[in-house]
Amino acid sequence: MVKQKILVILGPTAVGKTALSLDLAQSLQGEIISADSMQVYRGMDIGTAKPSPKERQRVVHHLLDVVYPDQPFNVADYVSLAEETLESLRTQEVLPLLSGGTGLYIDALLKGFLFPDASADLDIRAQLEAQAEEDPRSLYKRLEEVDHPSAKKLHPNDLRRIVRALEVYYRTGEPISALQRKKEASERPYQPLYVGLFRDRKELYERVDLRVDQMIQEGLVEEVQKLLKAYPDQPTALQALGYKEMASFLQGKMTLTEATQRLKRDTRRYAKRQLSWFKRNEEIHWFNCTEMSDRTIREAVCSLWESFR
Repeated sequence: MVKQKILVILGPTAVGKTALSLDLAQSLQGEIISADSMQVYRGMDIGTAKPSPKERQRVVHHLLDVVYPDQPFNVADYVSLAEETLESLRTQEVLPLLSGGTGLYIDALLKGFLFPDASADLDIRAQLEAQAEEDPRSLYKRLEEVDHPSAKKLHPNDLRRIVRALEVYYRTGEPISALQRKKEASERPYQPLYVGLFRDRKELYERVDLRVDQMIQEGLVEEVQKLLKAYPDQPTALQALGYKEMASFLQGKMTLTEATQRLKRDTRRYAKRQLSWFKRNEEIHWFNCTEMSDRTIREAVCSLWESFR
């Protein structure tokens, strides 16, 4: 099997992925596939740092504005859509440039770290969630019985993931850990070249703070206000970074200053978790954006790609 070669640009939020991806896509005549779990939602533009209309005119982007905030969307949905996009680009002989910071989506697509039949069973989930309200400890004990490997990885209070693991078990008859092992063993039709960006921590955190300030100036509060009016039940998408904090401000639970400071803090923590996730992948070619110029990094990546392909 001839595997499709993919250039992957990853790294923490605010590190500079968008600018590099745009430059590389233009230089290499490629198209960008977003690997961001929040940019799939329509109307959520400022808070997700979605590429601007001008940036989308420069380079074709895929998997932006896929669903509305109140529509269900998970990693399995993402993989399915990304596979369709990659196949289309393959037939057109166009370079796919996968860019984003959602490590789970990237791994699920390229490495197969995703169990089959990942669609939700709302009836089973509702029953488990009702049980979680009455006796949350019993769910963890049940998971220990039917899927001990998964239970060992989860905290007893992580009810969302416990419910998800049990939902898969009751729907498929197999532990989620076993299904994941099967999926990992299956060969994916892709050959990725991973490029990771990072910065010195102080600089990265300063960029995070600056981005949050810019989002406020660009109208993040107004964007959240509009979404809350359209979706008063606050679906899961509106619990994302930037949206939950501004929602708390609009609901009078905190001042705008408090909401902004909390968003900065939580985004810094998120960036740290992203780096921890990516550092597990030993195939990544890392570039320090603090020490290297944009041009130097772009030229180095182009050279890597030429050797790779």
